[in-house]
Amino acid sequence: MTKRSKTQDKFHLKSLLIRLTHGLSELDIAPQESQLIQTWLQKKYLTKTDNIYKFHSKYRAGTLGLVQKGTAYLHVIGENIRDLFIGENDLGTAQEGDLIIAQRLLGKRGTPSAKIAEIVGREQSYSVAYIIQKEGHKALVDLKTEYPIGAELTQEELATHTIGDVFKIDNQENTVLEKLGNLNDPLVDEHIVLAQFNKHDAFEADVLEIAQSFQPVDAKKHPKRKDLRDLAFCTIDPVTAKDYDDAIYYDHKNTTLYVAIADVSEYVKPFGALDNEAIYRSFSIYLPHRSIPMLPRQLSETLCSLQPHVDRLAFVFEMQLDINSLEVKHSHVYEAIIHSDRRFNYEEIDAFFEGKLKAKNQKEQQIFEDLKHLKLLTDRLKAKRLQVGYDFRSTEIEMQLDEYGNLISTQEAPETPSHALVEDCMLLANKAAAAQFDRGIFRIHEPPSQAKLQKLYQELAGIGMDIDIKSTIKETISNIQKQAQEMGLEADVDTLIIRSQMQARYAPLNSGHFGLGFEAYTHFTSPIRRYSDLIVHRLIKAINAGDTKEGSYVLRNIESLAMTISEKEREASTIEVDFMARKFARWAEQNTHKTFRAKIVSTETEIKADLNDTIKGARLHITSASDVILFENVIVKIEKVDIAKAKIFASVIGKDDV
Repeated sequence: MTKRSKTQDKFHLKSLLIRLTHGLSELDIAPQESQLIQTWLQKKYLTKTDNIYKFHSKYRAGTLGLVQKGTAYLHVIGENIRDLFIGENDLGTAQEGDLIIAQRLLGKRGTPSAKIAEIVGREQSYSVAYIIQKEGHKALVDLKTEYPIGAELTQEELATHTIGDVFKIDNQENTVLEKLGNLNDPLVDEHIVLAQFNKHDAFEADVLEIAQSFQPVDAKKHPKRKDLRDLAFCTIDPVTAKDYDDAIYYDHKNTTLYVAIADVSEYVKPFGALDNEAIYRSFSIYLPHRSIPMLPRQLSETLCSLQPHVDRLAFVFEMQLDINSLEVKHSHVYEAIIHSDRRFNYEEIDAFFEGKLKAKNQKEQQIFEDLKHLKLLTDRLKAKRLQVGYDFRSTEIEMQLDEYGNLISTQEAPETPSHALVEDCMLLANKAAAAQFDRGIFRIHEPPSQAKLQKLYQELAGIGMDIDIKSTIKETISNIQKQAQEMGLEADVDTLIIRSQMQARYAPLNSGHFGLGFEAYTHFTSPIRRYSDLIVHRLIKAINAGDTKEGSYVLRNIESLAMTISEKEREASTIEVDFMARKFARWAEQNTHKTFRAKIVSTETEIKADLNDTIKGARLHITSASDVILFENVIVKIEKVDIAKAKIFASVIGKDDV
């Protein structure tokens, strides 16, 4: 069994293929990529013009989809174009999930097609396997499929391990990297979900050395920064938060909102070990019991975090609003020093809004007075925003675990006035940031396709809704939401509506944000936990400074960077969802053959339900049911649990009339 350095896998084949699709500058080629690029250049897969390497027009890179009857489709990566058909005689030994360089078959009629030129690796670089008992012998199989994997353990190695032992697998080299634990131990769940995407908490020594090298903020060393330390900034975050990205101050006399964001770009400079690690991670990951940060904690939880009562470097949007039109009259963004006066949690601000929390001192009295005026403004801003955009009431489940990794309880995370206030402040800053550039990192959300909308309408008609197609999608969905409210199904129907939409993503060019109803939008307000925001900071700073060299550097590989960050976002989300699914499965295993309340959430293809009892949110695969309809409340019995696949199987045994 082999084990590699955590940083050894920074060379990502898929990322390289995406960059070569858009054009990769010689300056941006990592040492471990150079030999492969030269080989592909010799094979004429690539062209080289003005020190830019790019796929020849005859070739495309992609991931091979499901192979059926000797044919398949190649999902082209790096471009939003149609899949390429791979015919029976052009498939070779390729398998589903392989990364492929394919030669386009030009001049053929019908569906765009190609033949495989080379198999270059696997789309999923890592996977997880475990040991099972099969036909009287131990076997190492994939955790999710139970199919044999490319990597093997010898009979001697298998003999030293027990049934249920779990391992991290390198799919590119077909090697077993490390033992993660045993499936019977709930603490292994975290290792499993992180290993599938090679995520880890620990940072390499060279990264930590840079993070530890920074000195505390000394205002004297930053004479060019605007000194805002006299303004009564505060932070409002979850009670468990440690990384405070944003602080706000509202000057209600001048109707001017200041949104101060941690100036991560002052510390994380382009190139070098720290930036490479930040790109590789791209997002912080939030599990119920802890976080896996994008940046070392010396930065994410200390020097960059806008803690109270200490000087901090910030990148600040100052926005003066017209109190009548609610438009931003003037805005400018600049580097500053702030000194947050108070760290609040959401519950405290909600208590203040309810008249249950009084100021402890004069400074706090000033903050509360400002927040009272700010709430009146953000309430109006939200009402105006929802005339064009959408307000979806999906339910977020929070989980509590014990020290052994077992699920204790769940609760629905409330959306409260304090959340709404902070959200609309951040939306203003993100909108203002998007207005600073024409090409960069935009957060885009395209309108849903007609096919998905038709499927949505059919599902809702099945529960008795009268679907009246209006002249705009906004009017149609608003009418659906009104009916859902009357039926007491707001969150359920909103979840379906969200599912019918396109996935929001990052893109170098703006195409608007359908869900928010914004013409242009980006992510500016969370650079501690999102690499996209750090890029936006760098770009705006370069624009402010008239630095075309820095600006051109930031934009050089912006197409491939936007696609890579979007993919990293999906990875982080998958990890968070999979972890909770594993905790639900372990709880269900302890409650097999018991009955619970649940709600039917899917009747298409497969009947599924969500637990809605003392434990909420666990997804159930229904094996036996009769005459159930979407969103119906039912009584279920947990029949069996597959811990390896984190699947819970249940049967419907009655209706829940409560």
